[in-house]
Amino acid sequence: MSGGVDSSVATARLVDAGHEVVGVHLALAKTHSNGRTRGCCTLDDARDARRVADMLGIPFYVWDLSEQFAHDVIDDFLAEYQAGRTPNPCVRCNQSIKFKAVLDRALAMDFDAIATGHYARVVTGTTGVELHRAEDSEKDQSYVLAVMSPEALDRTILPLGDDVKDTVRNEAEQRGLLVARKPDSHDICFIPDGDTAGFVARRVGAQPGDMVDAETGDVVGQHDGTFGFTIGQRRGLGIAGGPPRYVVDVNPASRVVTVGPPTLLDIDRIEGIEPVWHGARVTEVMVQVRAHGAPVPARVSEVEGRVIIDLHESIRGLAAGQCAVMYDGTRVMGAATVDRTRRLASA
Repeated sequence: MSGGVDSSVATARLVDAGHEVVGVHLALAKTHSNGRTRGCCTLDDARDARRVADMLGIPFYVWDLSEQFAHDVIDDFLAEYQAGRTPNPCVRCNQSIKFKAVLDRALAMDFDAIATGHYARVVTGTTGVELHRAEDSEKDQSYVLAVMSPEALDRTILPLGDDVKDTVRNEAEQRGLLVARKPDSHDICFIPDGDTAGFVARRVGAQPGDMVDAETGDVVGQHDGTFGFTIGQRRGLGIAGGPPRYVVDVNPASRVVTVGPPTLLDIDRIEGIEPVWHGARVTEVMVQVRAHGAPVPARVSEVEGRVIIDLHESIRGLAAGQCAVMYDGTRVMGAATVDRTRRLASA
């Protein structure tokens, strides 16, 4: 129970269905001496979750997973940026915290399953439990859930997968839940001001280097750290005049950020690592590389643990460290972390 409307309605539905429900709020941020939390999981959120649990008449607990969150999500986030990759901390949190650490503790305490307010569907198919897109395409969160293990999926309940957000908010109002109109959170939870480069710089220090033009080899600017840039970035480059330039390469070893025209961002192949597979595999899939990005058709194969995704339509501006999720219709077939991409031969 995050303290938001989605997890609150999901909890209420489980109570109505007759399940023995216990509400759990995750404390993922350290609390300062003044009682305020940094970033995610504020005290206000915990209070909102507790109020909903009290209204529903269920037990409520706060589980402190802040140390594991700092290690598995924040430290990983920093390491990935320092290595020249662009991580997705929400995917990592779902993989290591919400559907691993939480589930492990729940099973150790003899619970049968965990439930969340994510918008996706768990369906029993011919070969077992499957993860599918939500009915509400605008709120679909199957992309960030695709990395959970098949074992975790088998123990997961997602009560909101068949609904649209407006329906959920209206239901919350009808139930008298005070969080019915609470706004959604969109930023990285531990960087509430949205300044990713500033956050990383404060942790690792400035690492100045050159900004180089990919076509001429000329130094066209300076930067304070490669971690402040991601493939496809255009704004905030500090380059005046000339044609539009985009970040086309980030090299932390040489501290060089390479910029060039957008055509240098077009790719036709993705190589992924750390694959997670769900159920039967097919070779022709739709691949999605951003949480709310448009999927594109592709052929997928696996060679010695590496996922090879040959795109039938080129895509632009994909950074290593992101997640590529493969769909067979609405079903999530698998996911992998982007390790390398291949630039279009004609670019």
